[in-house]
Amino acid sequence: MKLQHTELPEPSADARAASEALCAIIGAEITARGGWISFARYMELALYAPGLGYYAGGSTKFGGHDAGGDFITAPELSPLFGQALARQVAEILGASQPWVIEVGAGSGRLAAALLPALAALGCAPARYQILELSGELRARQQATLAKLAPQFAGRVEWLDELPQRFSGCLIGNEVLDAMPTHTLRWDGDSSAPRIFEKGVGLENGRLVLSERAATGALLAAAKALPVAPPYASEINLAARAWVAELARRLDAGAMLLIDYGLPRHELYLSGRDGGTLRCHYRHRVHDDPFWFPGLSDITSHVDFTAVAEAGFDAGLEVLGYTSQASFLINCGIGELLLDRQTAAATNAQPGKPPKLGDGETAPGMTQAPPREAPTSADLRARGAVNVLISPGEMGELFKVIALGRGVPSPLLGFARGDRVHAL
Repeated sequence: MKLQHTELPEPSADARAASEALCAIIGAEITARGGWISFARYMELALYAPGLGYYAGGSTKFGGHDAGGDFITAPELSPLFGQALARQVAEILGASQPWVIEVGAGSGRLAAALLPALAALGCAPARYQILELSGELRARQQATLAKLAPQFAGRVEWLDELPQRFSGCLIGNEVLDAMPTHTLRWDGDSSAPRIFEKGVGLENGRLVLSERAATGALLAAAKALPVAPPYASEINLAARAWVAELARRLDAGAMLLIDYGLPRHELYLSGRDGGTLRCHYRHRVHDDPFWFPGLSDITSHVDFTAVAEAGFDAGLEVLGYTSQASFLINCGIGELLLDRQTAAATNAQPGKPPKLGDGETAPGMTQAPPREAPTSADLRARGAVNVLISPGEMGELFKVIALGRGVPSPLLGFARGDRVHAL
């Protein structure tokens, strides 16, 4: 794990003070546990410690440079992402129950796009619930819904925990990558490697990396990976356990999980020695998780093979796995973009463009409306869709997996380009 944090903006005095307070809490726990905690536990505290962790504090996380965010997610780019996703969600609701749970709703923009789109499809959910533990993010989600989808804001309910039983569609966009992950190092001979778990200790009051021999379930999982020492990477046991627990609670329907990651045989290639752990701060990527803890997001790539196995072992069917680009194209994001541009040009309602061909006229018109140059809004929408589906942007980096019970397949989003065979 290289530690680099050059050219990062200097945090404010208040942010530095909050980070110092979090470091004191982390240091106290390290001391109480005999001088060492796993990196997974450190990451959990850095991201979720009440009031001070990255996702529990008051700083802006989501949005562009102008919004002061650290990174931008697909729903922030364009409502077309949520409108396309709505078509897949509607199919799942039609095969189960009209109940949607969104886990980790970020700024609330996905819900603000998804709810009107589902209503337009005649599939408005009877219940739309958001599982969000951060009070600051709940407040931002409520404000976003009140501004962008006020007619639906009163229908949304916030949860502190998942219900014991659930039928419908669960959505997790960029949730798995931020779950606390274990970090490991393989050494020695391939036939009998020595496997060490990286953790966090204290040295002269500073947080430092420290290793111990891996044990238990982590050791077993590490031995099963297709790696040749020397090698270093991550294993996310928390993500596997979370998917398995959701599977046990799902009576009918499906979960849609969208994140950046790879199948196991690609994630643990020799060329990825060093792992995929990364930190995000003010739209800059660095790899020092000890740089002002609590101020940077910490993430790692998702092992989608492990996700599929966790769901399958808990009784779910793997309904589809593909790139975000294929998924959104299958769900008609191109048509939605065209509808939006046509509606804007003719002052029609989005999603209901006039059915006119070249030279045709609508009733009461003497000629077809002239073609107009694209507006700045049109260009922004096109640019956003390009980022969402371009292989060089989010289109290939991000994947979508569907795990479900009692839902017929193939699902719309996986009708073409399904890669389940690659898991």
